[in-house]
Amino acid sequence: MTTAIEKLRQYGYEMPAFMAPVASYVPTTRSGNQLFVSGQISRNEAGPVTGKLGETMNVVQGGNAAELAALWVLAQVFHAGVELDAIKRVLKLTVLVNSAPEFTEHHLVANGGSNLIVGVLGDRGKHARAAYGVAGLPMGAAVEIEAIVEV
Repeated sequence: MTTAIEKLRQYGYEMPAFMAPVASYVPTTRSGNQLFVSGQISRNEAGPVTGKLGETMNVVQGGNAAELAALWVLAQVFHAGVELDAIKRVLKLTVLVNSAPEFTEHHLVANGGSNLIVGVLGDRGKHARAAYGVAGLPMGAAVEIEAIVEV
């Protein structure tokens, strides 16, 4: 049986090292069997993936940014002491897309994050979701994703 970490590697990713918050919040909080993951921005090894959908980025680039934000969601779960294979279910993702006012394909951008979560966790990764556009995100990030995870 393939583990979630092995599936993550099939996407070309290793588990990112812990990154402390850059403002006054904690990365995760837990209440009973629910883990709430603070918003994670699109970030790669060079730093934040920045841009505005409909202006400086297209849907494919936005989907790639959402995939990176979802990677950081999984990393925060892992760094909270929960092995990915111990996740019972991803309950909900909220996807914020830095977008121009006329941009209307937020749901397609969000698929980049959803597809990674489901690809790594299988049926346990299938989740409810909200995706919407915002005028801006921290550090100019293209995408931010927060999650509620059952552990």
